Amino acid sequence: MRLATFNLLHGRSLTDGLVDPDRLTAAVTALDADVLALQEVDRDQSRSGNLDLTAIAARALDAPHHRFAGALVGTPGEGFRPLTGDDDGHGEPCYGIGLISRYPVSKWRVTRLTPAPVRSPVHVPGPGPNLVLLRDEPRVVLAAVLHTPYGTLTAAATHLSFVPGWNLRQLRQVVRALRALPAPRVLLGDLNLPAGVVRVVSGWRPLGRRPTYPAGEPRVQLDHILGDRHALRRLPPITAVSTPLSAISDHRPLLVDIG
Repeated sequence: MRLATFNLLHGRSLTDGLVDPDRLTAAVTALDADVLALQEVDRDQSRSGNLDLTAIAARALDAPHHRFAGALVGTPGEGFRPLTGDDDGHGEPCYGIGLISRYPVSKWRVTRLTPAPVRSPVHVPGPGPNLVLLRDEPRVVLAAVLHTPYGTLTAAATHLSFVPGWNLRQLRQVVRALRALPAPRVLLGDLNLPAGVVRVVSGWRPLGRRPTYPAGEPRVQLDHILGDRHALRRLPPITAVSTPLSAISDHRPLLVDIG
């Protein structure tokens, strides 16, 4: 079983700044993941050709079970409003996360996280000044109860705040919310936190320790796959961890092979 998480940067390539569905398909196909969490995902955004990036990624993996969870309606860094429910935002540009599974899903659950009340400096890829003060975005957690070859598994995807301290608060909220779903549990996503802090605050163990950001020469791990204590006992051993360079995004994907 291969678990993977990938911050897509809405499918954009740093080489030409474009979003190409064929390039996105090739990048996701190369991951060959059984369970894939996606962050910075667009749906119906003009900057990404009004595409449904989660659906494209699911087709690339031949994975029948997938869902997009919007965090906001609009465009990050520009104008947006919080997405308050799954029935909100249809027909409008949305931005959020995705979760894709080759295994059957018996239950989906969405948990919403409030944004930090302050602006914070954020590094933006590209030429010129790279630090900008940004308003924080609402965040979302998308969890699925899967039926895998190793039994029931709860897999959750998220993308936490870039505001220091607030992301720690959100991580604690996520762990509490996932206790209501069946064990064992894994959390996949861009947590905007280093691995050591993640382990201490969550109490969960990182299943793969590799730097993922920035993509060209990774120096820090922002993207994580964590397992709770039940996952460590019930799942088979980890056999491989990798962070392959991709043709898209400013992050590298994190892949963890189990069994």
